[in-house]
Amino acid sequence: MSAPRIALLGFSIECNKWSPPATRADFEQRTWLEGDAIVADARSAAPAALGEMPGFVQAMDASGPWEPVPTLLCCAEPGGPVRREVFEEMLAKWRAGLVAAGPVDGVYAMMHGAGLAEHDEDPDGIALAMVREIVGPGVPVVASFDLHANVSSRMVDSVDVFVGYRTNPHLDMRERGAECAGHMRDLLAGRRTARAHLRLPIIPPTVTMLTAPGAPLRPYGEMIDLGQARMAEAPYAGRILNVSVMGGFAYADTSKNGLSVIVTSDRDASELGARLAREIAELGWANRARFRARLTSLEEATAIALAASRDPSLPARCFADVADNPGGGARGNTMWILEAFHRAGVTGALVGVVNDPALAAEAHRLGVGARLEARFNRDEASEFSRHFAAAATVRALHDGKVTGRRGIFARTRIDLGPTAALEIGGIVVVVITQRTQCADPVFFEALGLDVGRARVVVVKSRGHFRGGFDEFFGHAQIVEVDCPGLTSPILERFPWKRLPRPVLPIDADASWSAAS
Repeated sequence: MSAPRIALLGFSIECNKWSPPATRADFEQRTWLEGDAIVADARSAAPAALGEMPGFVQAMDASGPWEPVPTLLCCAEPGGPVRREVFEEMLAKWRAGLVAAGPVDGVYAMMHGAGLAEHDEDPDGIALAMVREIVGPGVPVVASFDLHANVSSRMVDSVDVFVGYRTNPHLDMRERGAECAGHMRDLLAGRRTARAHLRLPIIPPTVTMLTAPGAPLRPYGEMIDLGQARMAEAPYAGRILNVSVMGGFAYADTSKNGLSVIVTSDRDASELGARLAREIAELGWANRARFRARLTSLEEATAIALAASRDPSLPARCFADVADNPGGGARGNTMWILEAFHRAGVTGALVGVVNDPALAAEAHRLGVGARLEARFNRDEASEFSRHFAAAATVRALHDGKVTGRRGIFARTRIDLGPTAALEIGGIVVVVITQRTQCADPVFFEALGLDVGRARVVVVKSRGHFRGGFDEFFGHAQIVEVDCPGLTSPILERFPWKRLPRPVLPIDADASWSAAS
């Protein structure tokens, strides 16, 4: 048998309806790869692409001969809906690439699942349906998804195997890509599948979706655990190919929002797949009261930080600015925590990373050691991005080009743009140019800052920092702070328009049964 020809493509962005629209430049800044550049990047030591594509390509390389047929891979930092003309350009390139390639033996699609386009709430489904229409019903299509995917029937129906992340923070992206390669080899050998899909009327707040043992608020992680345990047991063992539990992404505000269970089984085991999907969904519904955020007020967080900075016998603390998480489309520049900690006199503190291109550029013009009035958000004052100014000293500068060390960004090339460390009283603030969530300690370390010596660390991240900063902070040392922002886990604060209602935890009267 000749080496199978496998088409490669991808579209990965998590879209917050209230964030500014995502442009072509947003994808180019993170990952816009065409043709052979996709494979070269995937095989490199520090890829620019997220881990699924490198995981897939390297696992295919290791498992036997194959011929990659790469088209277009687009990934961007979470933001607003993708501009219509940009998404239509992507579709045109995927179509042209697949048509020009002629018959292929399979397709691997690296997706996200929580994308939006300005004109449609299901661009992931549109792309996958187009792929299926081009290659036909008999060609294997395997797709991977972020566990924050909002899952449509079109997404599930267009693929042969649906593979979602299992860990939050996302530490298994390469493994899921490699898993997709294994499924592709099985499908090429003749295996055929069925998919079961159930959705619950639950929109899990982001802070309730942790999966690591010992983490607080694990009702979602327990659903994943159940699915993985059942796959190894009779009668499911060997018949179930994948169990994916998708928590969804609330801030997309779509009609397909909701906690979803997708089970891929052998085609002749579809009833088993449906049975397992129901069991997992029933566990989620039984635990529905636990899908509610529990945050710490800013006043209390400030008192905790002040105590930690003054008393070395107390444990160091990490404060998560969960409402201003660039990993969920927030702008990464709100000032509530920085201003409160500065006013209270917190010392021995690191704050990062604040997205403020104008301030970073000014620090680079002035140079290390310069004194200035650090004026935050001079160019982007908004409802959440308030002005704040304080006397500062430029402590360190960096070009922002780093390779991730831990967690979601491990072994990934990242460009933060011109970056500066500004000392403001007893607080050192890392200011960046390219909006990114603070999920890796390298964002501090590149500037010579020692996270391990800090008494207080503030990160603009919802949860991925837990996978990067876990060598410094255990779960008991982390404080999730309740502040305003585009990614607040207090879902009742948002003007929802398209969420299927009633839905928990927003509406108390939501109901569900496996029979419905």
